[in-house]
Amino acid sequence: MTFSNRSILILHSNDIHSRLENAAKIMTYIEEQRAAYGSEHILCLDIGDHMDRIRLETEGSDGMVNVELLNAAGYDAVTLGNNEGLTYSKDTLERVYREAKFAILGANMRELDTGKLPEWLLPGTIMEKNGIRIGLIAATARYTDFYELLGWDLTDPLEAIGGEVRRLREQVDVIAVMSHLGINVDKQMAEKIPGIDLIMGGHTHHLLEEPLVIGGTSICAAGKYGEQIGRVELELDESSERPIIRAACVPMAAYAEHPAAAAIIGGYREAGERRLSRVIARLDAPLPALPERESPLGNLLAAGLRRHADAEIGIVNTGQLLGGLQQGDVTEGQLHALCPSPINPCRLLLSGANIRAALEEALLPSFTGMPIKGYGFRGEVLGTLAIDGMEVEYDPTLPELHRIVSIHVNGEPFSDEREYVVGCIDMFTFHIGYLSLGQATEVSYYLPEFIRDLLAEELREGHGISACHRERWRILSNF
Repeated sequence: MTFSNRSILILHSNDIHSRLENAAKIMTYIEEQRAAYGSEHILCLDIGDHMDRIRLETEGSDGMVNVELLNAAGYDAVTLGNNEGLTYSKDTLERVYREAKFAILGANMRELDTGKLPEWLLPGTIMEKNGIRIGLIAATARYTDFYELLGWDLTDPLEAIGGEVRRLREQVDVIAVMSHLGINVDKQMAEKIPGIDLIMGGHTHHLLEEPLVIGGTSICAAGKYGEQIGRVELELDESSERPIIRAACVPMAAYAEHPAAAAIIGGYREAGERRLSRVIARLDAPLPALPERESPLGNLLAAGLRRHADAEIGIVNTGQLLGGLQQGDVTEGQLHALCPSPINPCRLLLSGANIRAALEEALLPSFTGMPIKGYGFRGEVLGTLAIDGMEVEYDPTLPELHRIVSIHVNGEPFSDEREYVVGCIDMFTFHIGYLSLGQATEVSYYLPEFIRDLLAEELREGHGISACHRERWRILSNF
């Protein structure tokens, strides 16, 4: 690439999800591009979900490792994805981003109590590179019910972006949107909001190896996990009304991790291990966990959900647990490793018929072995259902979906016609896995606690440990 006096290079990443080694490779690439073309020609942006609490270094530092990596790589601006906005409190985000050397943008993230953006968050900003004024605007996906529980008011992203376009358009040469909204919303944005030159997207992990052009707007995206970085060559030409945009994605597999980034990761790994080494309980006997059948640790998690929601029944898929616990000390780090998903508890009002449908499906290998990706789930397979407050008798020789012979809830006969209060997990309300569990007539979510927090509480209290060994699923006949 040869720069004219009216051209710049934009490098953009998205949905890294704390694949920190790839972030370290991206830093190497950014440094190479700066050495080749000069900092004054390069704009570096991240489009959200850089953080993911599945990673020990992120969990152990409340995301500070991610901010330090972005600082070290010299990013100019970032926006928040749902993995930042929904897995940390506002206070934690403010404390962490106070250390940022880059602008933090989010036009549709307002505080619920004030109706304003916090001081550390901007709706948009103007940056100048090589004499080109770029109006940067950002917005994030609108999970209204969840954000409200954390004190956020997520406004309509297209309205917020449109307002910023109107505010900035006459002051800049280029309008670029950092969109953690997903490819379908990006297309709507390009169609409905005039004046946008470039959209750099994320959230739905879409990879656009060349830009999608709608009207005069170019849409770009670099996939997921930092496996690629987006590269946009932008040039202003007096003979053209709109900037000339040439875009591609560059794979990071062949790049080495930047030594400075590797040092940052290593330092936070050690600090995270120390922080998560705190002992929360001591077990006198192991608590196994298996995805394909009932096991004690799964039962304990179901009991925790039931108690937390003050419900009649607790239900959770056993695939949430990646292993069991051995006899002896249990640390925060062990629970994080076994239950890494940033999934929240919830309280559902569900019909007996919908509960029965899910219980029948939980007896089928096609469900227990079903691979699941995304929606907060960080496991491998769906697993069967762990239950509490309920006993199920079934006959495996009967036809599929008709194997359950009897169900009792807290000693009383189960009714398909009545509704039950169920302590469950938010994943099912997204209609993933056991679909009938997403048919609740009422839903209440609990944030910021994760299901591993409930499991930790059950282990600390210890009251339910002996009961979790008791069978809730009983076979009535042998094969």
